[in-house]
Amino acid sequence: MFKHNIIAIVYDFDGTLTPGSMQDYTILPALGIRPKDFWKKVAKESVRTKGESTLTYMRLLLEACEKKDYKFTSLELKRLSGKVELYPGVLTYFDRINSFIKKEFKGKVVARHYIISGGLKDIIEATPIAKNIHRVFACEYYFDKSKRAVFPKVIVNDTLKTQFLFRISKGIENISENINEHMPRKDLAIPFNNILYIGDGMTDVPSMAVTKQLCGHSLAVYKPGDPKGLRICQSLLGAKRADFIAKADFRPAAELEKIVKLVIRNMATGIAYRREAFMQQSAHLKKK
Repeated sequence: MFKHNIIAIVYDFDGTLTPGSMQDYTILPALGIRPKDFWKKVAKESVRTKGESTLTYMRLLLEACEKKDYKFTSLELKRLSGKVELYPGVLTYFDRINSFIKKEFKGKVVARHYIISGGLKDIIEATPIAKNIHRVFACEYYFDKSKRAVFPKVIVNDTLKTQFLFRISKGIENISENINEHMPRKDLAIPFNNILYIGDGMTDVPSMAVTKQLCGHSLAVYKPGDPKGLRICQSLLGAKRADFIAKADFRPAAELEKIVKLVIRNMATGIAYRREAFMQQSAHLKKK
């Protein structure tokens, strides 16, 4: 049976679905820490220790919680998730895209939405949009018997994001499973030409580059009214890291949704072509 009728729309989270970093809305205010001060400290500490920045921010969060005797648990992160601000239209965007695909392609194309983020999985999975997401890949802490976070269990940084794109493509989404063995294209769960990656900037360059290199699609978004963000997206467009750019406005009449639907139609046309070729091969080779 032809099985490559699934498309994956993969989103970064911070700066893509939200105007800022999720920590800025949640754990940092809860600790009484100014976000600018925290991220400045992360940058300095990464340089001082020659450490990876994602691991550094996760360590510094733990240290800040210990210093203030703040109960840093999964339950607390989920409680704080209600403070995350989403871009206009995000809450209804996923249902609209799913309805569009169902109506337009009559079940011949199926969509899955994924998030790959350097933020915290416990926060993302408690946001109102989580019910629309097939799988979230993000940073995680290990919680001890008292349910407190004690050390990072999973990290997701700029380059590690690409691992999860391959997991999506191969259908090996359990991160404890190895993905290094070669998989023939016919066995892929979702070929890269059925993948659209949506991100907001330089931290998404490796993911955009890999997706494009393997015949997928990419869209760079920028915060409305942010000239710097626009310039970054324009540079990604000029370097052919992004196929399209748009304001991070997820409302129905906005340019972003029009572009997403355009890319979906393009992918659906490719799926129809490959389905017909598959059927021809199956029918005529059997007759031989």
